[in-house]
Amino acid sequence: MARSRAYVMGAYEHPLRHAGDRSLMQLHAEVAAGALADAGLSKDDVDGFFCAGDVPGWEAPGTGPFSIVDYLGLRLRHLDTTESWGSAYINHVSHAADAIAAGRCRVALITLAGRPRADGLATGTAVRSGSTAAEAPFEEPYRPVVTSMYAMCAARHMHQYGTTSEQLAWIKVAASHHAQHNPHAMLRDVVTVEDVLNSPMIADPLHRLDCCVISDGGGALVVVHPDIARSLKRPLVGVRGSGYAIKHQMGGDVDLTFSGAAWSGPAAFAEAGVTPDDIKYASIYDSFTVTVLIQLEDLGFCAKGEGGRFVADGNLISGVGKLPFNTDGGGLCNNHPANRGGMTKVIEAVRQLRGEAHPAVQVPNCDLALAHGTGGQLGSRHGSATLVLERE
Repeated sequence: MARSRAYVMGAYEHPLRHAGDRSLMQLHAEVAAGALADAGLSKDDVDGFFCAGDVPGWEAPGTGPFSIVDYLGLRLRHLDTTESWGSAYINHVSHAADAIAAGRCRVALITLAGRPRADGLATGTAVRSGSTAAEAPFEEPYRPVVTSMYAMCAARHMHQYGTTSEQLAWIKVAASHHAQHNPHAMLRDVVTVEDVLNSPMIADPLHRLDCCVISDGGGALVVVHPDIARSLKRPLVGVRGSGYAIKHQMGGDVDLTFSGAAWSGPAAFAEAGVTPDDIKYASIYDSFTVTVLIQLEDLGFCAKGEGGRFVADGNLISGVGKLPFNTDGGGLCNNHPANRGGMTKVIEAVRQLRGEAHPAVQVPNCDLALAHGTGGQLGSRHGSATLVLERE
């Protein structure tokens, strides 16, 4: 493999899951300070900043990115405000590596923060009322909500491949086995397949325990030039490969059983010079159990239609199965700050590569990890970002 073009040297996850006493800007500042301290750097070292639509003031006139740079007291040479929703922060790591390789910055800071619980927005079912998007006049009258869009994907996968609710439930079971060791996780109780199936039906065939939590909080990452990385007293976590793709309605050729990971995954593996079989740990976006199953197939960890059998019987549980996933509990049990889960996927991958995950879930000799995120909705339009990271 080629030498990494940049390194993730700082990673920090906010401990709060309900942040009623913090402003959104405070949360951004706290995660930024945490990630910089983790890297052994200060705000004065930062010359590149990456953010998305969760920053305050993103709405018109759209000066939010400038406001947060002002609030954080940064002096920048490079600013990237690429918005791709839940996949944005994985995408930002790739963008930061490219910017560093091109000489546009040397220390890149990426932040995410949100407080949907404190702001009373914890339903997760909001429609885009008043949207000016081209599809709005045709779709909004039918009031599509997040749960129903993902439920359609699950129902279609079950119809086409024989996937069962019991198999989906194993994904939640695995997440709960990991979350019990995370003191900050919102849901720390270990659950069984029966617990998932007996939880209330939200949108057939998805039960309540098939759905992610909604939390306040956030996280941040620091990506640096190789020369700086080697001067810091931290484990080296290199950016080895990345891929990004958008999947939409395909001009009416709709297939609900696959995601943009079918394109972003192969691109990331090709750039890194590895295959899915080489991956020791995977952080997979888990807004719903079916999200995980479909993405695992598309990323090549199993064949299309084999996802149900692949995730069953504890195969995703660290120390038990073939592919440990989301060892912090993920969005299904730990947190899903601002309804954008990509940031925490990278943070836990970094922990695993450093050997800093909880001892009960730490993957032995973890030297190659994957982080994957989806932004948007699996059943309609979304972006998929894949990142391959290596411990050197």
